[in-house]
Amino acid sequence: MVLATVNGKSRRLGFTLIELLVVLAIMASLLTLVVPRYFQQTDRAQETVLKHNLVAVRDGIDKFFADTGRYPSTLEEMVERKYLREVPLDPITNRRDSWRIVPPEGGTGVYDIKSGSDAVAKDGTNYNTW
Repeated sequence: MVLATVNGKSRRLGFTLIELLVVLAIMASLLTLVVPRYFQQTDRAQETVLKHNLVAVRDGIDKFFADTGRYPSTLEEMVERKYLREVPLDPITNRRDSWRIVPPEGGTGVYDIKSGSDAVAKDGTNYNTW
């Protein structure tokens, strides 16, 4: 901070350019450490939500089959019949209508679901294979 003497009293006039640049350099170096960790955590959170949504829907499909002896024709049918509260959001595509429906072998309906994303997970597998 610059000091100036006016009428025998010293006064602070403000920060010098060098002081401001040093502070900005410190902040920039801290941001280079924090920002990548933030994005890693958001990716992990999306993967956790995807796993949870897949488990919930697959559990609903199993219960539907146990009760009716057939697989649901659509995810919306599971919502209508109260096996799901709503069609879950695919956190990777950020859409509810991007799920890939896997029909039972030799039949129709919803036997399984997978993410509609072709992106690669942190473990190296594709989300659409989970």
